[in-house]
Amino acid sequence: MSRIRLNQEYRNKIANRMRVHIEAEDTQEKEKFFQLRENFKALQDKTWELAKVCVTRQYPKKDVAMAHYLQDKYPNVNTIAKDSCFHFGYMGKPEEADEEDKYITKHFDFRLNGDIDGIDRQDELEGYRASSRDFGYAYFRDELKAQDQCNPDITIEMDGKDSNPHWTKYQDANDKYLGTLSGRNNLTSYADKWDKEYELDLIGREYCRDRQIAVSREEYKTFEMWQQKKGQLIMAHYKWIKSILAQTKFVKDVLKGYKYLDEALEFAKESDINIDEAELIRCNSSGLMIYNPKNASQMLKAMKNKNVSRKDKILARQEYERKQVIN
Repeated sequence: MSRIRLNQEYRNKIANRMRVHIEAEDTQEKEKFFQLRENFKALQDKTWELAKVCVTRQYPKKDVAMAHYLQDKYPNVNTIAKDSCFHFGYMGKPEEADEEDKYITKHFDFRLNGDIDGIDRQDELEGYRASSRDFGYAYFRDELKAQDQCNPDITIEMDGKDSNPHWTKYQDANDKYLGTLSGRNNLTSYADKWDKEYELDLIGREYCRDRQIAVSREEYKTFEMWQQKKGQLIMAHYKWIKSILAQTKFVKDVLKGYKYLDEALEFAKESDINIDEAELIRCNSSGLMIYNPKNASQMLKAMKNKNVSRKDKILARQEYERKQVIN
């Protein structure tokens, strides 16, 4: 009986099945991402309560009420508006700044697509930079993943590549689903709900850079810690997906080296993934480089940064050394 030749359609289907398996595995990268994501909302809410204290201290409720009264009474008065981002700052000590008693300040943005580096970009044209999308893609990854036309990992998959229609297609779909596509004044869906949770009435001109709000050093450090956690969540998402992409690339390279379907299915089986041959569609192709299926599966497993106890590591090492002696 002749063996079934492995073609590109087979390879794609097997690679896709193996990526799903790889993504489902419990690894250190995945655990860190999930942990940071699970804890972030509580941290954001707690930090927001501090922000309200700091803002109310500078803009007392009675003054805000008076500003609302005057604005409602006179058509030419426009002095109050809601905002979600603020310039908090404090007078630094000599060792904290280049100059003695230099005022240390940074921009803190509580919006879903807010910046994470403390830089106010009010002068830039309307539209989002890739980095301003990253938090929403990470935090609402499960919701985006469930949509056929969305891909929350697209920015990471396109890392280092030039802008292209494939990237734009998924980016626009993600932004539309999250509700940020139409801009700050026309938010919908998740973005609208998120941003409305973090709004305060502030007195002053339109841009938040005109409202410097003084805080203590300890309060400032609390805002910085929240901002850093936001960045850590984005980076944890990046590292987890990068790990999945590296393993998936290895799988595809291995599959290129096989000429026959049974070799590919053995590789999948040795990697703890059972694929029914009946699920695949037959066509013809040829291979490039040959890998021993068992060796290839071991190489793939070695790329995974799984959570393994010290005891299990010792047992695995002893078993490896035992096999080396036998060989």
